[in-house]
Amino acid sequence: MLQAHPHAATEHLVEDVSAQLAAGMPNSCPVEFLASATRMLLSRSCGKCVPCRVGLRALFDLLDAISSFKATEREHALLRATAQLVVETADCAIGVQAAQLVLDGLHTFAADFTSHIEQKVCCDSFQVAVPCVAECPAQVDVPGYIALISVGRYDDAVQLIRKDNPLPVACGLICEHPCEAHCRRGLQDDALNIRGLKRYATVHATTDELPPAAEPTGKTVGIVGGGPAGLTAAHYLRLMGHSVTIFERHEHLGGMLRYGIPSYRLPQEELDRETSLITTGITVKTGVAVGADIDFKELRERFDVVYIANGAQLDKRLGIPGEDAPGVMSAIELLRRNASGDSPDFSGKRVAVVGGGNVAMDAARTAVRLGARAVDIVYRRRQADMTALPVEIEGAIAEGCFLAELYAPIAVETDAQGAVSGLKVAPQIIGAIKDRRAQPRNADTQPVTLHCDIVIVAIGQSIDLSAFESAALPSKWGALIADGHGIIKGHAGIFAGGECVTGPSSAIKAIAAGKAAAAAIDGYLGYKHRISTSLEIPDTIPLEQSTARVSARERSSSDRRSDFKALEITLSTEEAYQESSRCLRCDKHGLGSFEGGRNLSW
Repeated sequence: MLQAHPHAATEHLVEDVSAQLAAGMPNSCPVEFLASATRMLLSRSCGKCVPCRVGLRALFDLLDAISSFKATEREHALLRATAQLVVETADCAIGVQAAQLVLDGLHTFAADFTSHIEQKVCCDSFQVAVPCVAECPAQVDVPGYIALISVGRYDDAVQLIRKDNPLPVACGLICEHPCEAHCRRGLQDDALNIRGLKRYATVHATTDELPPAAEPTGKTVGIVGGGPAGLTAAHYLRLMGHSVTIFERHEHLGGMLRYGIPSYRLPQEELDRETSLITTGITVKTGVAVGADIDFKELRERFDVVYIANGAQLDKRLGIPGEDAPGVMSAIELLRRNASGDSPDFSGKRVAVVGGGNVAMDAARTAVRLGARAVDIVYRRRQADMTALPVEIEGAIAEGCFLAELYAPIAVETDAQGAVSGLKVAPQIIGAIKDRRAQPRNADTQPVTLHCDIVIVAIGQSIDLSAFESAALPSKWGALIADGHGIIKGHAGIFAGGECVTGPSSAIKAIAAGKAAAAAIDGYLGYKHRISTSLEIPDTIPLEQSTARVSARERSSSDRRSDFKALEITLSTEEAYQESSRCLRCDKHGLGSFEGGRNLSW
């Protein structure tokens, strides 16, 4: 029998270890992780220089002592001094990077090192039972609803999701699914398609009823903003028995779900049904802008509590000559107009979209659907550095968009009539890595002009806080300052959450903020209501054989690029059953069983 070549076997081993690291929990004990990483890097050292051969061994021994609760402050100080010495004297990157990893860990996880040395325990925050639940900002019971899907109980699956996330229809289509990043199934083959299963459940549910609300408390809550954070807080506060009123400046609810996400990703009719359901029993005032149609001071006087949840819906400018010319618009403006039925006509136009995030991809793909004959996505870094999800970048390319990488806009050029004729850009060369991102710099070459008729700017969003100036609320870098529960220190009865606090973020993080604020507001009003479920979760047996992940398919690019119909095809029943059967049920096994498996209420 032929044996594998040692080099090939080592490569396979490295791949397996990489898969283990990728699927492992990021919030495992950092001290133990640093010790293991240092030991692994020591095994890769050639041993030529003393700093690597001796220094890395010393670092590992010190870290091992600290992670085993056997060290004192003396070893702690010695660890720092040794790591610094290795950084300064090692001959190659293996020693330097390993020691720098330790120095970074000492800084980032200072509290954990202190806990190991002084209290002789790990920090509680690193004892996590179920990775997918821990990684979901809203703490949705993922294994529970997947188990319900696997036995065909779709109504119950949606009901269980709504215990923690009132927008499962929207999230089943547009969530960035952080829950999948560390799915333990990835240790065996591939992470589960959790978002796809959520989508399948919402499509196949036959009824969608909300639980009864608690007895009326007589307390009133005014909510500024009808986006995901405001809707979530309103929904749960209503279930707790409080009287809730939402003030939304636009004609429809949804915030950036409606006015920032094209309908080919999230059909408006589906969003309408969902917002209509979760605002049952809630007073909704659309077309009312706080600060213009009603003063914030008056709002504060009318309600026991005010929750500020307006999103980041202002655009950012390039700050270059010519950007005020006719034909230059922001991505936010384009997407808002398109959602409002006032879409511009790009028929036969050449469009340049500036930016590399998800909003830039949405703007580019929207321009394609509005008839543009050419769409260039202009980005000053490389494709690999784009913040957009890979699937969004791939979708844009499939629909005919061209990625103009390593070009930094320096001016908008205009014709004799003052209209856009091109985008002048400076070629870039990728350079130093800062904060784990490659930094571009001007290349030693002349600027070039990308000919276009329309320039769409998608370089970020900002928050309009002008309506709250009279209240003198604390802010920093253009965002309100509030804690994780939405509490604004020194301003009793005023809470804030979502993008007005965090800046531009994802829908699921805004939902998590609304959920946390609802609990905090309920407590502030003098109550301790619980949002709970009595659903019984079936015992399911994980599919043991190695099975690849089932991914959702999309309509062909030639069909979808000409309309705004939903592009994603929902999983079939066969696919959903197979995919849900792959769940390892971390809520029932291992640490999950010791911790009770799930939170039945919050």
